[in-house]
Amino acid sequence: MAPMVRNPLHEALQQAMLTIGPMIDQIDADVDRPSRLFHTGKVWTGKTAQQFEAQLTQYASRARTSGQAIMDELRQALSRTPSEVTEEEAASIRRKYGLP
Repeated sequence: MAPMVRNPLHEALQQAMLTIGPMIDQIDADVDRPSRLFHTGKVWTGKTAQQFEAQLTQYASRARTSGQAIMDELRQALSRTPSEVTEEEAASIRRKYGLP
């Protein structure tokens, strides 16, 4: 049996999750705060404010949902990717994806 080495794609997916996860959390926080403030009714009132709040709430929800979908896709890809492969497979993966 050929010796096994760490799968560079598996490592890249792990690194992507570590990099992207905090970014998504920050986006969620940055969008959620104004949305919550508008919801209090103390920032701006009236019909236009209500329409803006509804739109802001939709954007906040969309940002949260999209971020979660990205992380879910990364988790699924990671779970389908073996952590170890042969040296030949690792070299092929590096070439295919331009990995170091």
